[in-house]
Amino acid sequence: MTQPWERATAGLTAPLAAVDLDAFDANADDLVARAGGLPIRVASKSVRCRSLLERVLARDGFAGVMAYAAAEAVWLVDHGFTDVFVAYPSVDRDALTTIAGDRRYADQITLAIDSTEHLDHLRRNVAGYTGLRVALDVDASLRIGPLHLGVRRSPLRTPEQAVALARAARKAGLAVVGLMFYDAQIAGLPDSSPAVRLVKARSHASLMRRRSEVTAAVREVADLEFVNGGGTGSLHVTHEDLTLTELAAGSGLYGPTLFDGYRAFRPRPAAAYALPVVRRPGPGLVTAFAGGYVASGPPGWSRVPSTVVSGLKLIRTEGTGEVQTPLRGRPADGLRLGDRVWFRHAKAGELAERFTTFQLVSGGRVTASVPTYRGEGQCFG
Repeated sequence: MTQPWERATAGLTAPLAAVDLDAFDANADDLVARAGGLPIRVASKSVRCRSLLERVLARDGFAGVMAYAAAEAVWLVDHGFTDVFVAYPSVDRDALTTIAGDRRYADQITLAIDSTEHLDHLRRNVAGYTGLRVALDVDASLRIGPLHLGVRRSPLRTPEQAVALARAARKAGLAVVGLMFYDAQIAGLPDSSPAVRLVKARSHASLMRRRSEVTAAVREVADLEFVNGGGTGSLHVTHEDLTLTELAAGSGLYGPTLFDGYRAFRPRPAAAYALPVVRRPGPGLVTAFAGGYVASGPPGWSRVPSTVVSGLKLIRTEGTGEVQTPLRGRPADGLRLGDRVWFRHAKAGELAERFTTFQLVSGGRVTASVPTYRGEGQCFG
C-alpha cells in the first residue's frame, strides 16, 4: 500500500502528506453507488482542500457543499463554490454580517439553526439579517428510556418543536429552506459488535418514522428545498428513506482508519503522511520526526494515527509525539536515518490542519502539489 506513495514522493522532503487520486476517485464512486441515486452534499470539514473539493464536485452524484463555518462559506463562495450549507450553527458576527450584506453570499449560503436563541442572536448582532436562508438541524439520536445514543447536537426533536421554530424563523423574516438529520450513531460507529449493529438497526427504523413526521409537518409551513441526512458510514441504509432529498459524506473520500471496522463497505486508504526517521534509540527501535496528529472525538487509541508498515508499532507509553514518534518492531532495524515511515490518520480532514500541501499521486507519480486550507492561510476552527 505504501509503494505508490513512497515511489512517487521519493524526491520530496518529509514530513509530507499525500493523496492517492486513484483511490480517492474509487472511493467517490463507492459513495455514489451506496447513495442509491440521491445526490451527495460533500462535507468540507472532511476534505479541507479546495482543489479536492472541486474535483469531487465535478463528478456525477455530488452536489453542493456542507461547510462547517460561516467564514468558510464566504471564502468558498469567493472561490466560485455554490449551494453552501453551513451545517453547524454560527455566532460569528463578522461572517454573518458579511453574508447578510451581500446577495452574492446570501443567495448561495444556507445557515443552520436549532433554536429561537439563534434568531435572537441574529436580531441583536446582524444588521440586515432578514432574508437569510436557514435550515433546521433536527436531533437524530436514538433515545431508549434514559439512554441517549448519538451526538449532542440539536434540541429539536418532535414535529411540533420543528414547526414552532420554522414559524418563528419565518416571522423573523428568514427563509426556511431545509432540514438536516445527522445520524451519528449509525454513520459514525464501526460495526464492532452485535450490540452496536442492533443499535444501528433500531435507530434506522426509528429515524425512518420520525424524519417523515418532522418533514411532513415542516413542509406545511415552509417551502423546503432540501432534506439532508446520513454520512459516509450510513449512506447504504439512509438512502432508503424517501423523505430525504440528499445525503452528506466526505470522510469516505480519504478512507481514514476509523472506517476500517465497518462491515458494509471498506473505502480504499487514499490519504497518508510520511515522517522521516531521525534517530535510533536501540535495537528494534527508531524515532520519527513529529507525528502527534491525534484525532478529535472520545480519547483513546482509536483516535491515534496508525503505521502502514506491518510489524512496526507505536510505543504505548508514548504514542505519537509533538516533535517525535518512537516506533518498535523488527522492521525498525532495516530503516536508515532519513527513511520515511508512512501513517494513516484516524479521521479525514483533520490531516489537512497539519500540512500546508497535499501531494496528489496518480499512476505512481506526483501529478500536482495543492494547498490545503492551512496552505491557503485559512483556519476556520
